[in-house]
Amino acid sequence: MSTEVDTDAFVAGLDYPMYIVTAASAEGGDTSLSGCLVGFATQCSISPVRFIVCLSKQNHTYRVAEYATVLGVHVPGSGQRELAALFGENTGDEVDKFASCNWRPGPGGVPVLTDCPRRMIADVLDRFDLGDHVGFLLAPSQVEADPGMEPLHFSQVLDLEAGHSP
Repeated sequence: MSTEVDTDAFVAGLDYPMYIVTAASAEGGDTSLSGCLVGFATQCSISPVRFIVCLSKQNHTYRVAEYATVLGVHVPGSGQRELAALFGENTGDEVDKFASCNWRPGPGGVPVLTDCPRRMIADVLDRFDLGDHVGFLLAPSQVEADPGMEPLHFSQVLDLEAGHSP
Protein backbone atom coordinates (compact mmCIF):
# COMPACT_ATOMS: atom_id res chain seq x y z
CA MET A 1 0.00 0.00 0.00
CA SER A 2 2.03 2.94 -1.32
CA THR A 3 0.43 6.34 -0.85
CA GLU A 4 2.25 9.60 -1.45
CA VAL A 5 2.24 11.71 1.72
CA ASP A 6 3.13 15.39 1.83
CA THR A 7 5.98 15.57 4.36
CA ASP A 8 6.84 19.24 3.80
CA ALA A 9 5.28 20.34 7.11
CA PHE A 10 7.14 17.61 8.99
CA VAL A 11 10.61 18.62 7.71
CA ALA A 12 9.94 22.38 7.56
CA GLY A 13 12.36 24.27 9.78
CA LEU A 14 14.75 21.35 10.27
CA ASP A 15 18.20 22.73 9.58
CA TYR A 16 20.53 19.76 9.42
CA PRO A 17 24.21 19.96 8.47
CA MET A 18 25.34 19.39 4.92
CA TYR A 19 28.07 16.97 3.88
CA ILE A 20 30.30 16.53 0.87
CA VAL A 21 30.83 12.86 0.09
CA THR A 22 33.78 11.86 -2.09
CA ALA A 23 34.52 8.55 -3.79
CA ALA A 24 37.14 6.88 -5.96
CA SER A 25 36.95 3.63 -7.86
CA ALA A 26 39.02 1.86 -10.46
CA GLU A 27 36.18 -0.02 -12.18
CA GLY A 28 37.22 -0.83 -15.74
CA GLY A 29 40.89 0.03 -15.12
CA ASP A 30 40.57 3.83 -15.05
CA THR A 31 40.36 5.55 -11.69
CA SER A 32 37.28 7.73 -11.39
CA LEU A 33 36.90 10.44 -8.76
CA SER A 34 33.64 12.03 -7.76
CA GLY A 35 32.01 14.02 -5.00
CA CYS A 36 28.64 15.57 -4.23
CA LEU A 37 26.78 17.64 -1.69
CA VAL A 38 24.62 15.46 0.56
CA GLY A 39 21.85 16.33 2.98
CA PHE A 40 20.80 12.79 3.90
CA ALA A 41 23.42 11.46 6.32
CA THR A 42 23.58 10.50 9.99
CA GLN A 43 25.29 8.38 12.60
CA CYS A 44 23.16 5.26 12.89
CA SER A 45 24.94 3.18 15.57
CA ILE A 46 26.91 3.93 18.72
CA SER A 47 28.69 0.64 19.32
CA PRO A 48 30.11 -0.12 16.88
CA VAL A 49 30.08 3.37 15.43
CA ARG A 50 28.31 3.39 12.08
CA PHE A 51 27.29 6.19 9.74
CA ILE A 52 24.96 6.17 6.75
CA VAL A 53 25.09 8.48 3.75
CA CYS A 54 22.43 8.45 1.06
CA LEU A 55 23.37 9.15 -2.55
CA SER A 56 20.90 9.87 -5.32
CA LYS A 57 20.83 7.24 -8.05
CA GLN A 58 20.89 10.13 -10.57
CA ASN A 59 24.21 11.36 -9.23
CA HIS A 60 27.62 10.75 -10.83
CA THR A 61 29.04 10.18 -7.34
CA TYR A 62 26.62 7.30 -6.80
CA ARG A 63 27.92 5.58 -9.94
CA VAL A 64 31.52 5.90 -8.71
CA ALA A 65 30.62 4.97 -5.11
CA GLU A 66 28.92 1.79 -6.33
CA TYR A 67 32.41 0.32 -6.77
CA ALA A 68 34.25 2.20 -4.01
CA THR A 69 35.44 0.46 -0.85
CA VAL A 70 36.06 3.74 1.00
CA LEU A 71 34.16 7.05 1.07
CA GLY A 72 35.18 10.46 2.35
CA VAL A 73 32.57 12.36 4.36
CA HIS A 74 33.32 16.06 4.83
CA VAL A 75 31.45 18.71 6.80
CA PRO A 76 31.89 22.09 5.12
CA GLY A 77 32.00 25.05 7.48
CA SER A 78 29.37 27.78 7.51
CA GLY A 79 31.74 29.98 5.49
CA GLN A 80 32.30 27.38 2.77
CA ARG A 81 29.18 27.93 0.70
CA GLU A 82 31.27 28.19 -2.51
CA LEU A 83 32.73 24.73 -1.88
CA ALA A 84 29.21 23.39 -1.26
CA ALA A 85 28.03 25.02 -4.49
CA LEU A 86 30.92 23.43 -6.41
CA PHE A 87 29.86 19.96 -5.26
CA GLY A 88 26.12 20.63 -5.30
CA GLU A 89 25.52 22.54 -8.52
CA ASN A 90 27.86 20.67 -10.84
CA THR A 91 27.78 17.10 -12.04
CA GLY A 92 30.89 14.98 -12.36
CA ASP A 93 29.52 13.91 -15.73
CA GLU A 94 30.50 17.36 -17.04
CA VAL A 95 32.90 19.01 -14.57
CA ASP A 96 36.13 17.98 -12.83
CA LYS A 97 35.24 19.42 -9.43
CA PHE A 98 38.62 18.46 -8.00
CA ALA A 99 40.39 20.83 -10.41
CA SER A 100 38.68 23.69 -8.51
CA CYS A 101 39.42 22.76 -4.89
CA ASN A 102 42.21 21.64 -2.58
CA TRP A 103 42.41 17.93 -2.00
CA ARG A 104 44.78 15.01 -1.54
CA PRO A 105 44.37 11.29 -2.18
CA GLY A 106 43.41 9.28 0.88
CA PRO A 107 43.02 5.56 1.54
CA GLY A 108 41.74 3.70 -1.51
CA GLY A 109 42.41 6.85 -3.55
CA VAL A 110 39.39 8.64 -2.05
CA PRO A 111 39.68 12.42 -2.42
CA VAL A 112 40.18 14.16 0.93
CA LEU A 113 39.08 17.81 0.84
CA THR A 114 41.88 19.52 2.74
CA ASP A 115 39.90 22.75 3.29
CA CYS A 116 37.23 20.91 5.31
CA PRO A 117 38.56 20.72 8.87
CA ARG A 118 35.90 18.16 9.87
CA ARG A 119 36.12 14.99 7.84
CA MET A 120 35.92 11.24 8.07
CA ILE A 121 37.27 8.42 5.95
CA ALA A 122 35.07 5.34 6.20
CA ASP A 123 34.95 1.81 4.85
CA VAL A 124 31.82 0.89 2.91
CA LEU A 125 30.19 -2.06 4.73
CA ASP A 126 26.96 -2.36 2.79
CA ARG A 127 24.59 -0.62 0.39
CA PHE A 128 20.79 -0.41 0.66
CA ASP A 129 18.23 0.59 -1.94
CA LEU A 130 16.14 3.38 -0.39
CA GLY A 131 13.97 4.42 -3.35
CA ASP A 132 15.57 7.19 -5.39
CA HIS A 133 18.67 7.05 -3.14
CA VAL A 134 21.04 4.31 -2.02
CA GLY A 135 22.22 4.21 1.57
CA PHE A 136 25.90 3.47 2.16
CA LEU A 137 26.58 1.97 5.58
CA LEU A 138 30.00 3.17 6.72
CA ALA A 139 32.52 2.21 9.41
CA PRO A 140 34.77 5.19 10.21
CA SER A 141 38.49 4.46 9.93
CA GLN A 142 39.92 8.00 10.23
CA VAL A 143 38.41 11.14 11.70
CA GLU A 144 39.72 14.70 11.81
CA ALA A 145 37.61 17.34 13.48
CA ASP A 146 37.67 20.94 14.56
CA PRO A 147 34.91 20.91 17.19
CA GLY A 148 34.69 24.71 17.14
CA MET A 149 33.78 24.82 13.46
CA GLU A 150 30.17 25.75 12.75
CA PRO A 151 28.87 23.46 9.97
CA LEU A 152 27.15 24.66 6.83
CA HIS A 153 23.41 24.02 7.20
CA PHE A 154 20.59 23.18 4.81
CA SER A 155 19.11 26.69 5.13
CA GLN A 156 22.35 28.12 3.71
CA VAL A 157 22.13 26.11 0.48
CA LEU A 158 18.38 26.16 -0.25
CA ASP A 159 18.89 28.20 -3.40
CA LEU A 160 21.47 25.88 -4.98
CA GLU A 161 20.31 24.11 -8.13
CA ALA A 162 21.28 20.46 -8.31
CA GLY A 163 23.83 19.54 -10.97
CA HIS A 164 21.69 16.55 -11.97
CA SER A 165 17.97 16.00 -12.43
CA PRO A 166 16.04 15.10 -9.25
